[in-house]
Formats: sequence, C-alpha cells, structure tokens
Amino acid sequence: MATQKKTLADIKNKDLLKHKGLINGEWVDSSSGKSTFDVVDPATLDVLATLPEMDKNDTAKAVDAAFEAFKTFKKTSARSRARMLRKWSDLCNDNADDLALIMTLENGKPLAEAKGEVIYGASFLEWFATQAEMTHGEVVPPANLNQRIVTFKQPIGVAACLAPWNFPIAMITRKCGAALAAGCTTVWKPAGETPLSAIAQAVLAEQAGFPKGSINLITSLTTVAEVGEELCVNPKVHKLSFTGSTRVGKLLMKQCASTLKKLSLELGGNSPFIVFDDAKMSTAIEACILGKFRNSGQTCVTANRIFVQAGIYDEFAKQLTERIKTLKVGAGTEEGVFVGPLTHERAVEKAMSHVADAKKHGGEVIYGGKPMEGMGKGYFFEPTVITGMKKEMLTTREETFAPLVGLYKFETEEEVIELANDCDVGLGSFVITENMARSWRVAEALEVGMVGINLGMLSACESPFGGVKGSGFGREGGRQGIDEYLITKSMLINVAN
Repeated sequence: MATQKKTLADIKNKDLLKHKGLINGEWVDSSSGKSTFDVVDPATLDVLATLPEMDKNDTAKAVDAAFEAFKTFKKTSARSRARMLRKWSDLCNDNADDLALIMTLENGKPLAEAKGEVIYGASFLEWFATQAEMTHGEVVPPANLNQRIVTFKQPIGVAACLAPWNFPIAMITRKCGAALAAGCTTVWKPAGETPLSAIAQAVLAEQAGFPKGSINLITSLTTVAEVGEELCVNPKVHKLSFTGSTRVGKLLMKQCASTLKKLSLELGGNSPFIVFDDAKMSTAIEACILGKFRNSGQTCVTANRIFVQAGIYDEFAKQLTERIKTLKVGAGTEEGVFVGPLTHERAVEKAMSHVADAKKHGGEVIYGGKPMEGMGKGYFFEPTVITGMKKEMLTTREETFAPLVGLYKFETEEEVIELANDCDVGLGSFVITENMARSWRVAEALEVGMVGINLGMLSACESPFGGVKGSGFGREGGRQGIDEYLITKSMLINVAN
C-alpha cells in the first residue's frame, strides 16, 4: 500500500514555517508590498509557500540593521558567542526531522540525505563555537628594543552571506556560523528556490539568543540581481561570501570593487574522479556512486569527469552500471529513494544537452539518457552512463549537475594528470588507488583545492573547503574559516624610559 506523501503540514515545530524576511528582529514582507514568489516542490511542482519578493530597498534596511547591531555585537565575548552557537547547534539536532523534511520538499534530495545535511550543518555551528575562543593574536619580537609589538584579531564588520540552493542549510551555517563566531553581524541571502530552510535556521538562531540585527534575511527570486548588487556596493558591508557559479562570482567581484570588500568565493567545479588499475573495484564503485549521485549530482564537488585506466575500464563500466540500476529514483519523501528530482527545469535541459553532445561526438549511452517517464510533472532525470567520452565534449568543460556519468579512458598517470588539470576551475578531485605513493604524487600534482583518496565525499566541518583557479578563493570550515571574517590589528608600544 502506497504511503501518503509528506507535506509541510507534517512539520511538528510550526514556528519554523515563517514565510517572511527578517530585518532587525522583525519578520516582515517586502517594503513595496506588491510582489511575491512561489517556492515549488521539484518532485511535484506543487507550491509549498509564497514569500515576499524583497528588493534593494529592503536589502539596504537589512544592512543598516546589521551595521547598527555590529556596534554592540562586536563587543560581546567570544565565550558568549560560542554558547549561542552551541545552543543553535543543539536546536538544529533537536529539530532534525522537521528541518530535513523542509529541505526535501523545497530541494528534492532524499530525506535521509537531507537529515545528514542537517547534522552536517549543525556540526559547523559546534565547530565555530570552539573557534570563537581561538582567535589568538601574537607577540612579535621587535627589532627596536624600545618597542613591543603585539597583534590581535577583530571582526571585520557586516558580512553578507549568499547561499546556494543545493545545500540550503549547510551553506548557511558554514558561512554565518563563522561570521557570528568572529563577532560579525550578518545579512543572509538564500537562494530563491530554497529559502524555507534558511528561514528555519534564522528562527533557531534567534531562539539560541542571537540579538536583533545580528541576523537579517532577504527573500527574493526575480530581484536577486538588484539585491546582490546592493550587498556589493553598500559601503556598510565589509565582507561578502558567495557560493555559486563562476560567472556570477566574477560579476559580484566586479561589483564589490568600488568598496574593496573582503571576498570569499566558492565557485564552480569540474571535479576529476580518477580510478587507477590497482584500485579496489568495490571501493571505486561505491565512491563513484556517492561522489556522483549525492544530491542527484547537484554538488559543486560532484564527480564530473570520471577517468578510468584502460586495464579496468570495461569492467568498471559494467559493474558501475549494474550498481546504478539498483538506485531507486523518486520523490525525496519516499522510502528508499537514493536519487531525487533535479531542483529546476533548466537542470534537466542541461543534462539533455550534455547527452546529445556526447552522442554527437561518438559517446555511447549504455544506460539511461533521458528524463524519467511516469514520474508526473517533477524534474526527474534517469541515472545515466555514457562510455567513450572525449576531450571535446561539453562535460569536459562544464559541470553537468545531474545524475550523469561520463567515463573517460586513460593509459598513464602522467596522461591523466594532464587531462585532469586541463580545466579552468579547480575545486575538488578524487583519486582511487591502493598505491599510497601514487596517491601522494597525484594529489600534489592536481590543480585543485581538495583531494579525496579512496572516498567519494570531501566535506567535514574541521577541513577547509575551497578551490583554486576559476573555482574562487578563500576557505570555509577548518580553522581557516573564521579568519575570513577577521582582521589582524597591530599595536606598537614605546617602552623606552
């Protein structure tokens, strides 16, 4: 007997379901009062909620509130901020089931995966609670013995945190947890596709004790360009953190130039996943499944270019395809689903264009290759495997952001390093080998910010996350994450008699 589909009506903590923006401690509609937008379930296209379409005027008010709040919040003790972060983390874990359901309904990822993100997101709050009290300065040995030199860290100011739709909780806590731990006040801009998860986080952060004005949240979908520009050009914002495409990251950087903001940009990736002949096949298959199909292939570090050494290429393709056939596709709220819908229609269109391009250049679709049939109106795409991939294909240069596996064949270690690095971005990478010396050689040679050895996921709150080249700069998580929101001040003291 089919189970009834879960909806927002199944949320136990109704306080999490606010459908407004947050400015200076007040949940508000847009100042114009004229425009709204719908949040849609990508599995059914049902409308989940209607939110205010806030604009640059609302954004300026949010910045003003954060700027005023910073005058007092920057003076709070690191211990007090740590306590609030820990309380927020506890509240996330206490409400994990509700938060996971909200995320699944607006994003599409399976419930088990969504709950994993809730726990992962909460871990950043706990991590930065510890880091809040570790922003140490130093005593510098002076050349002039009549002086003493010390340095100390201070919060940079108002931080604008722009989060993507693919990890709507973890990207909020990873950015804003670090900012608040440092003593900065914040303006949040969640993606228009998935604002409900961020709103629920703001509710919990308020309950954890963060004062009004320290957290502000702007909801928008069609006005995102003017909201983003206001955050970039407003001189009261001193820091901007963005996760998203390289194209938009470059635009934001250009807009921030007039006010010389400190930036951290976690941008597009095109992760190589390299399987050597000596790899343990079961490890390679399961790492590929996780690295490619987590969030239906919609992660910035998804295994996008899968390079398999010639000696095991055919066997890997065979075993991977058989494993993929066991993956259940469906709405994220259904029991046992591993691959949910894509979050929006243009993702389906992009996947179809990549399949067509691969076939045009000689690739062979050995499994899947088209939108799912019999799934209703949702944005479902078949898990897909294509062999015979070539350098000139679109998937070599672009993120697919879909459950599409393209298998490239290589002969030597030197060849695959050259192929992997022939890319204008460098975020994540994966290396599957039983040869420890090789793992070190390849990891050091890859032009990326992160390397996973014999695994399919790169994220941990204690590990710095970020890339090189067109994947941006700055790091989130790890002990480096809080430094993105701090300045170092030097003090020179005359001690001469």
